[in-house]
Amino acid sequence: MSTMIATLGTDRGRRLRAMLTLLLAAAVAAGAPFYFAPFQVFQLTMVLLYAVALSGLNLLVGFGGQISLGHGAFFAAGAYTAAVMLDRYDTGHLATLPVAAAGCFLLGLAFGVPALRLRGLYLALVTLAFAVFLPPLLKRLEPVTGGSMGLTVDKLRPPAWSGLAEDQWTYFVVLAVTAAVLLLARNLLRSRVGRALLAVRDNESAAEVMGVRLSLHKTMAFAWSAMFAGVAGCLYTWVIGFVSPDSFSFVLSITLLAGLVVGGLGSLYGPLLGGAFVMYVPSVSQDVSEAAPGVVFGLLIIIVMFVAPTGLAGLPGRVLGAVTHRLPRATTIAADPTPEAGPAPEGEPKPSSAAAPEGEPKPSSAAAAHEEPKPMSASAADTEPQPQADSGPSATLTPADAAVVDVEPVGAPPRTEKE
Repeated sequence: MSTMIATLGTDRGRRLRAMLTLLLAAAVAAGAPFYFAPFQVFQLTMVLLYAVALSGLNLLVGFGGQISLGHGAFFAAGAYTAAVMLDRYDTGHLATLPVAAAGCFLLGLAFGVPALRLRGLYLALVTLAFAVFLPPLLKRLEPVTGGSMGLTVDKLRPPAWSGLAEDQWTYFVVLAVTAAVLLLARNLLRSRVGRALLAVRDNESAAEVMGVRLSLHKTMAFAWSAMFAGVAGCLYTWVIGFVSPDSFSFVLSITLLAGLVVGGLGSLYGPLLGGAFVMYVPSVSQDVSEAAPGVVFGLLIIIVMFVAPTGLAGLPGRVLGAVTHRLPRATTIAADPTPEAGPAPEGEPKPSSAAAPEGEPKPSSAAAAHEEPKPMSASAADTEPQPQADSGPSATLTPADAAVVDVEPVGAPPRTEKE
């Protein structure tokens, strides 16, 4: 048993626990569409596609240190790319995914170049302006986008060999894309690009001194983030089957940013928790108060921020740290190897610095003074320090004792036999 516990504390044990957790999560995700009702399966599908969008936003804000309030615009660009291809060109659903990803990647790259000269609130204001500007533009491009009426397209159809319902098939397709995106984000953050982004986030000056190209990595962070948002928008078109400009207002961008902060910035699992927050909290707020769901939504965000300032992903570590800090002090004292001083056992005399042990005569200063010093060699006299006389009252000599004492002065040569 002790060997097993020791093994679990090593890196191999941590990898084993992570693998078991991943297998358990995969088993739960695979069995969910067969257990829940169709509407609940639809909600789980929306959580997954929101997690894809938040993964891109997390790459930009959580790991890149930049802020964006216009992520909903990239989401809308991916959704409309898929919708236009399905409606105007009658392409397959799977063919729209790489086109939406590539188009939003180029859009983010083009947007990231002028954003290099901006940071902080100025960058947030520019991205927010992009999110506000896009819906009216989509309404103006009526021949392509359908204007205010939007576009209605076919949803994903399950193949005959699958034997699945439409909601189940859509769920599994979105689950596969979400797993691929999360894996890509994980590998990207563990590469040189991810380490460079972390260096830029922590200290731009130090990162530049170390050879990190700030302009390149900042621009690429926008491009990757926009690409993930475009993939999420494409999945949105597959799931909903309808797009309109009013579905992608600037409120969507603010909601995505709030979901990421609540889920956990700089965490690989934060986007999943943030996607659940974005999907379920508005519906819960609507059930609590139909008159003012926004008030309930805002209060829930405030409560979560007070309880978990680092997001829901950091809440388990915060709880574990609080429990460890409040452990009884007796545990720490019992684990201290320093022995405490206790009473001496019976029959054993207590040592005393003032009194000498019984049975031994106390040396007197006069007897010590009459002792003839032992001869020393020249080398020993030069190297060893001479003992100094005790300054206590027992070492004080009277004039009579001083006449009798025959002591060599300090530093005198050793006596010979003739002397």
